[in-house]
Amino acid sequence: MLSFEHTDAAASFDPLRQKLMRLAYRMLGSVTDAEDMLQEAFIRWMRADRREIREPEAFLRRVVTRLCLDQLKSARLTRETYIGPWLPEPVVEDEDEPEDVTLPLMLALERLSPLERAALLLHDVFGLPFEEIAETLERDIAACRQLATRARRNVREARTRYTIDSKRGQEMAQAFFNASRSGDMTTLSAMLAADVGLHSDGGGKRQAAITPILGHAAVMKVHTYLAEKIWPSGSTLLRVGLINGLPGFVTREADGELQTTALQIEDAAITAIYVMRNPDKLQHLH
Repeated sequence: MLSFEHTDAAASFDPLRQKLMRLAYRMLGSVTDAEDMLQEAFIRWMRADRREIREPEAFLRRVVTRLCLDQLKSARLTRETYIGPWLPEPVVEDEDEPEDVTLPLMLALERLSPLERAALLLHDVFGLPFEEIAETLERDIAACRQLATRARRNVREARTRYTIDSKRGQEMAQAFFNASRSGDMTTLSAMLAADVGLHSDGGGKRQAAITPILGHAAVMKVHTYLAEKIWPSGSTLLRVGLINGLPGFVTREADGELQTTALQIEDAAITAIYVMRNPDKLQHLH
């Protein structure tokens, strides 16, 4: 049976869980790690003298941010030895909840220092004043402003929102699946931009390209091979929707594992294809 203290802590923590999860995931790019940060934050919330905390949300935001900063330090060492391109764990969203941080921006955030990443997310995405950010990061206000400015400069291109009508994006994702799996290379070719790039994350656990595949001809060559040799064995469409803010779909491949494909679309052409094959990063979708 849960103690009164546990029940009381949960009653004040649970309404903030979704907001805290969004923050932790954007900081770490990992659903699993974000859930671990929330679990640790809840333990600290239980141990805190909650009667002395006037703003629980601000307090918990600071706790989660600091936990994520510590986690990022160790995560960077792991990613330096990661096999192939690193992509964030995919989050599949409802069409009526557009993502404020898209997959290209999450990749750009990886180039920032942990403090720059925190300052940018807290101010530009979550709309917090620099006074609170300074307290969270334990830096003065001027330093936090500088961190955010430097971060914006480094991710400016990725922050551009190439908005596409939700229905049109869904139609293109469905058409991409149909053309690629049926071997209709003429239709598929017409959908791709000249400078399209294919980024696949297998994490050394499943077959995937070790480096990004760039350019129309190279991407078409890969899809022609897959259509002839791999997909005839089976590729089942499970869902079409938004994946990290981009139109995409979830499939179950011939090996029985899940896979997500997200499409970056600009001027009605696909400019980037992001494929997640690492089973460790797809576990939460089951």
